[in-house]
Amino acid sequence: MKIRWLFFLAIIIMLTPITVYAEQQSPMEKLDNISDEALQMVKFQRYEDAKKLLDYFSDQFTSVTGTTRPLSMDEVRIVHTSHDEAMEAAVSPSMKYEERINKLTKFRLVIDALATSHQPLWTEMEEQIMTAFNQAKDAAANGDTAHFHTNFNTFLSLYNVIYPSMKIDVPVENIQRLDARIDFINEYRSQIVSNSKSQQELIALDADLKNLFASMEEDDADPSLWWVIISTGSIIIMTLSYVGWRKYQGDKDQKKNRSRD
Repeated sequence: MKIRWLFFLAIIIMLTPITVYAEQQSPMEKLDNISDEALQMVKFQRYEDAKKLLDYFSDQFTSVTGTTRPLSMDEVRIVHTSHDEAMEAAVSPSMKYEERINKLTKFRLVIDALATSHQPLWTEMEEQIMTAFNQAKDAAANGDTAHFHTNFNTFLSLYNVIYPSMKIDVPVENIQRLDARIDFINEYRSQIVSNSKSQQELIALDADLKNLFASMEEDDADPSLWWVIISTGSIIIMTLSYVGWRKYQGDKDQKKNRSRD
C-alpha cells in the first residue's frame, strides 16, 4: 500500500512543474496571444474586433517594452511597421480578404519571433515557400516563361510574409545575401529563363533557402523544457530508488525473521 502511495505522490510531483510552467506567461507571450487573436478575427472577417485588439496591443506594447528585455531599434521599427500594416488591413473598406490575411499573418509572425527563442512560427511556411520556388526553378529550366513568372511571384509573396520576422531571427549577413540573390533574379527574369548559366542563381538561392530553414531547426529545444525533463526524471529515479531500497530492506527483514524461526 505504501508503495502505491509513493507512486501516486511521484506522479503528482512530476506534473506540478509542468502545470506551473504552462501557467506562467511573459509579457511578450501575452502580446503574442493578442496578435494571434487579431489574426483570428480577420479570418472570421470580424474586422472591427480585430481593430480593437490591435489598439489594445499598441497600448500594451508601450508598457511592456519598458518592463521586459530592451528591444533593439530595428525590432521596434519592425513591430511598428507590421502593426501599421495589420491596422490598415483591419480598417480598409476595400482591401481583398487574402491581402488582409497576409498582413495580419506577417504581424503575427513578427510578434512570435520576439516572444519565442526556438522554432519560430515563420519556419512553418517552409514547405509552401520551397514548393513555389522549386516550381519556378523547374519552369525556368524548361524555358516556360509564363509559369516561371507566376510561380516566382507566388514565392515572392510568401517570402514577403515571413521577411520581417526573419530579420529578427536571422543574422544580417544572411539576409543581405538572400536579398542580393532575389533582387538579381527578379530584375533579370527574362535572362534567367533564356540563359542556363544565369539559372545558377536559382540553384544558389535554393541552397541559401535550405540553409536558412535548416539553421532554424538545429536548436529547437526550449531550455525550460529541458529543465522540466531533467527535474521530472530526477524525481522518478529518486522515487524508484527509494521504493527499491524499501523492498530490499523488507526482503532482508523477512529472511532474518525466517532464519530466527
